[in-house]
Amino acid sequence: MVKMGTRFQSLLAFLLSCLIFISAASSSEQKGDGTLRIGLKKRKLDRANRLASQLFLKNRGSWSPKDYFRLNDANSDIVPLKNYLDAQYYGEITIGTPPQKFTAIFDTGSSNLWVPSSNCYFSIACYFHSKYKARDSSTYKRNGKPASIRYGTGAISGYFSNDDVKVGGLVIKDQEFIEATSEPGITFLLAKFDGILGLGFKEIAVGNSTPVWYNMVEKGLVKEPIFSFWLNRNPEDPEGGQIVFGGVDPKHFKGEHTYVPVTRKGYWQFDMGDLNIAGKPTGYCANGCSAIADSGTSLLTGPSTVITMINHAIGAVGIASQECKTVIGQYGQTMLDSLVSQVDPRKVCSQIGLCGFDGTHSVSMGIKSVVEDGVSSLLNEAMCSACEMASVWMQSELSQNQTQERILAYAAELCDHIPNPNQQSAVDCERVSSMPIVTFTIGGKPFDLSPQDYIFKIGDGVQAQCTSGFTAMDIPPPRGPLWILGDIFMGPYHTVFDYGKTRVGFAKAT
Repeated sequence: MVKMGTRFQSLLAFLLSCLIFISAASSSEQKGDGTLRIGLKKRKLDRANRLASQLFLKNRGSWSPKDYFRLNDANSDIVPLKNYLDAQYYGEITIGTPPQKFTAIFDTGSSNLWVPSSNCYFSIACYFHSKYKARDSSTYKRNGKPASIRYGTGAISGYFSNDDVKVGGLVIKDQEFIEATSEPGITFLLAKFDGILGLGFKEIAVGNSTPVWYNMVEKGLVKEPIFSFWLNRNPEDPEGGQIVFGGVDPKHFKGEHTYVPVTRKGYWQFDMGDLNIAGKPTGYCANGCSAIADSGTSLLTGPSTVITMINHAIGAVGIASQECKTVIGQYGQTMLDSLVSQVDPRKVCSQIGLCGFDGTHSVSMGIKSVVEDGVSSLLNEAMCSACEMASVWMQSELSQNQTQERILAYAAELCDHIPNPNQQSAVDCERVSSMPIVTFTIGGKPFDLSPQDYIFKIGDGVQAQCTSGFTAMDIPPPRGPLWILGDIFMGPYHTVFDYGKTRVGFAKAT
């Protein structure tokens, strides 16, 4: 049995050697202030790495609309991070006695810790990552409670175990975690990390498990109940980034942090204001939107309505929507007349019969139409969705005093830039320098993203390929509209997660 497993592993290693890369070496240094700094290196970007990254992002980054102090004391701990393609930031942890090493993504969008188990036999991914061996740990405690977690279309399942977990210089004794015995598909096969360490609130922890961070705080391992992220976006710098438990590192930000309260525990969710493109307000979040700071998502996800406007502004390839063109062609002038008459944009589509209105927002009515042969059919709810988007586009242009002719033309143009849900859009690399600044409003202050922040570039010269970091996902009320601010946002902005005061803070990263 051992020989068969060894041969199988060797064969898989040969077949996938062109895709799997050996992790860079690391070094550690214990500082006099009690912090532990681990030096990590970073690989140069290439297309093979990018493939692995895209596969991970497509799975981890997707959401289902139906679900969804200063560093100067001995009680702060630093875990430097590796930067994989500006797409996966991960660091090293250990589990057990003697310690077994694993690389993990520190994910504020989930709350459980899991690593592959030595009992994972039938998932190829497990053969290319470190596996936890309970029999080799003197501090292991049997648990056995079943567990499963879905990450978009990726998933893991297994069972809970208990053991000592070390993060940087902090040892969390008897920590409950998941031994993953199944990692189907290729999502985790091509990932550079072994597992995930969730830093979200306990409210979303699978199995009501107490998160690692909660135990750090409750057991007095950190002086202040905060942790902070610095993500290095410089692809030439071998230092990937840094997460600090119990404090912040002042050399990685400038100015003061802008703090906003967490509005809904689970994810690190807060309220944000409107979004501007090249200094012009979109109007979509004028009355407020919700957002979450998610270190486990590399992209920046938002409502299709605004992502379409961004796509148009940066020349991103999108999907030509026939429903959208039909709405503009048949109802565009009527919609514009209503908006000019100062009808609430949320009610425009219900007035023309394409949507219902429940008092706060439009809803698809399942409108019936009768074709010539007398057979009735339901109009696609995409008509209602297209009308809602067009109403926002028109209102945005109207607020900027554009002519009616220009407003209708702009709306028609946007119909060709509808984003493909959960997928990145290609852009022209030669246009990156001329692309607009996209500005988010958080805590009443502007936070700019430059093209260099939101565009992924692989290769140089004529071989270069560029994609937008903005992707679309529509989360309906009351949970949405929701923005997911991943590493594209957390890269340029040092982020503090203040558990004690239940707030999130952002400052310009340095």
